[in-house]
Amino acid sequence: MDDHAGFMRLAIAEAARAQQRGEVPVGAVVVIDGRVVSCGFNQPISAHDPTAHAEIVAIRAAAASLGNYRLTGATLYVTIEPCLMCVGAMIHARIGLVVYGAAEPRAGALTSAVRAHETPGLNHRLAVIGGMLEDECRGALQDFFRQRR
Repeated sequence: MDDHAGFMRLAIAEAARAQQRGEVPVGAVVVIDGRVVSCGFNQPISAHDPTAHAEIVAIRAAAASLGNYRLTGATLYVTIEPCLMCVGAMIHARIGLVVYGAAEPRAGALTSAVRAHETPGLNHRLAVIGGMLEDECRGALQDFFRQRR
């Protein structure tokens, strides 16, 4: 579990980068064989791209770095429970494990709103660990939205 916490702290640092740019503070890190392959942070506003969620940015960077869109055996760390779009990308990328920080009750697609990765007929399954450094991850989001109000 210590490794999971360490990698989640890297994702939290990525979330801080998003916040510095006026984006919702969500960060993600892709790890393969204990090595960070890529990082990403939310940037749909600055990129003018509704798909530029932290998870998608990190998955795209990992695939480009490895020269393969399949990230078999990878672990993706993300500060908030992924949405339906991001879970779909994780399934297509063959991510092995998703570790998230705070639950997202309205749009979380792993345990909260839906369990998209358990949809019958999918040819890949994700393992999931939720609640990693949950208070820190949730606090960053709450602080961001308090400041905006």
